[in-house]
Amino acid sequence: MRKTLLATATTMMSVVLAVLPHAQEGGPTTLQKVKQRGVLRCGASQGVAGFSIPDAKGVWSGLDVDFCRALAAAVLSDPNKTEFIPLSSKDRLTALQAGEIDVLSRTTTWTLQRDAALGLNFTAVNYYDGQGFMVRKSAGITSAKQLDGASVCISQGTTNELNAADYFRANDMKVQTVTFQEVGETVKAFESGRCDAYTVDISALAAGRLTLGNPDDYVILPEVISKEPLGPWVRQGDDQWLDVVRWTVFALVNAEEAGVTKDNVAAMRGSSNPDVRRLLGEEGEFGPALGLSRDWALNIIKSVGNYGEIFDRNLGPKTRLALDRGLNRLWSKGGIMYAPPMR
Repeated sequence: MRKTLLATATTMMSVVLAVLPHAQEGGPTTLQKVKQRGVLRCGASQGVAGFSIPDAKGVWSGLDVDFCRALAAAVLSDPNKTEFIPLSSKDRLTALQAGEIDVLSRTTTWTLQRDAALGLNFTAVNYYDGQGFMVRKSAGITSAKQLDGASVCISQGTTNELNAADYFRANDMKVQTVTFQEVGETVKAFESGRCDAYTVDISALAAGRLTLGNPDDYVILPEVISKEPLGPWVRQGDDQWLDVVRWTVFALVNAEEAGVTKDNVAAMRGSSNPDVRRLLGEEGEFGPALGLSRDWALNIIKSVGNYGEIFDRNLGPKTRLALDRGLNRLWSKGGIMYAPPMR
């Protein structure tokens, strides 16, 4: 497994070396390219409920999808000018490196190696997650520490491989890992009995469980074995685009904190609150500082709502996933979701 990961890293570095010289030639920035093209190319998953998944008609939905629409609203004033490109875990980073997409918004964990060695930049956390395990209820397993000698299904090219290896090594457990390129393959293999357990981020376990024939026959174990800060990624060497993507996330969070919603955003333009007025472009030149219009954040909120609305619509208690916000609550409400001030 370690040889496979090393080979993947080597391939990624080759792509970086091939791409970086072109980024230094002084060509158009990513923001300019998106505006000229009139469409935002967004890297998405191959189907993770709650984050990015197409329906039978090809209409995409999910937290990461809504972020891409927010970014399109900020840059192009239209959330629908977005092209979603499905990518496997193995191919997602190389697709961004190669310029096939403008932004990767696809449940991708922020790690030092990815941030420092691959020619990529993490922008901002839009979901705090952690890795766990799912097993069949009939197995009678109640703890991940009972998986010694078991086989575990894992998707290739993910932090989940390394996290699982570290966890089993630290607990002196012998486990056979079985890897697959696509998430769908991994879930099907687990359901068919090729593995005793399936490991991925907790949110993805909840999404995968819904696709199983009898979801009630499976249980997610209590252990959370890693930190998985998720969010959108961009290429290094384009600070303006990094700022645009990062502040799109921050605008969503600041809007929730200020009580600005999709329904009241028009009325809130008349607010006397300085934070709200700066957010909605009534004061200051914050949009132009990013290369955007003054009403960039207003366009975001009227298109997709604020962060809380996006969470509730895709992951919250009234959805099939029924996930608690937990760490993803605002910092003022017991969570750690926090955005710098717009001033």
